[in-house]
Order: sequence, then structure tokens, then C-alpha cells
Amino acid sequence: MRARTLWNLIRWVLSGSVFFLVWLFFSSETSLFAHLLGLAGAMLISALTYRVFLADHEAGLRYFFPNPIWVVVLIVRLSWSFYLSSFRIVGTILGGPCRPRIVHFRTRLKSDLARFALANFITWTPGTITLDLDDDHLTVFWFYADTAHRRLAGEKIKEGLEGILGKVWV
Repeated sequence: MRARTLWNLIRWVLSGSVFFLVWLFFSSETSLFAHLLGLAGAMLISALTYRVFLADHEAGLRYFFPNPIWVVVLIVRLSWSFYLSSFRIVGTILGGPCRPRIVHFRTRLKSDLARFALANFITWTPGTITLDLDDDHLTVFWFYADTAHRRLAGEKIKEGLEGILGKVWV
């Protein structure tokens, strides 16, 4: 079997499996017929759309299956970051200083999925909102801007998330 054909088969099975798991999650059916029908529907949808969900240029399984140990580290790190940022927002509301600014910086992450996750985690953290993600360039509204230097601002906003995401996904 040629490598391209094998990769297309893997992409079809992976996306079909994800669609079926989502169907199982939202379905209340327990009969075998319903599960077989759901699997058939998921695989049909996957056959029509797998090229959209799993890009050709990300041809490694590590792009899609995260490292479970680093996922736990990421969850703990995000929880801590959300906790601290929330208290900083409360302090600002009660009368603390704020210096809002739009900053631009780059990420070293290679995977589209990891970049997407970083952009969302930045947005979920109180005090920052990702305005744009264009390849490896992020535009972020930063509520507590204390520097205009691109690299330094990027490091302060990413706060180590980029390194952890680089270990979760390539």
C-alpha cells in the first residue's frame, strides 16, 4: 500500500472514530442497531470530510493524539493561570492599575492544533483576548501591558503555556 493511500485511510478512520465518539456522547440510544447506524453515519461523514479535519501537511499521529502526561500538566498549569488571573482582574476592578494594549508576537509551535489551543488558552485567561491567529503570528489584547517589546510581551502572555503545548502536541 502506498504511503499516501495509507495516510488517507488513517485520516478517514481517525475522523470517523471522533465523529462516532461525539455521536455516542450526545446519543441516548443503547441498542446495537442504533450504534451500528451511528457508526455507519460517522464513517460516511468522515469519508466526505476527512481532508478538511486532518490536513495533509500534518501527517503525524502526534499532531492528533496528545501526550497524556503533559495533558495533565497542562490542565494543572491552566487552572493555576486562570486562578491567578481572576484575582488580578478583581484587584483591578477594586481600583488597581490597568494598561490595555494590543500586542503582536510569534509562537514557536509548529502544529496548527497546538497554535489553535494556545490562542484559545490565551483568550480563556482573564485579562487577555486573542484577536487574530495568522500562521505563527498572534495579535492579542492585553489588559495589563507593561511592555511594548514584542518578544517580552509574548513571553509574559504565554507564561510557559507554549512550552507545555509543545510537549502535548508537536
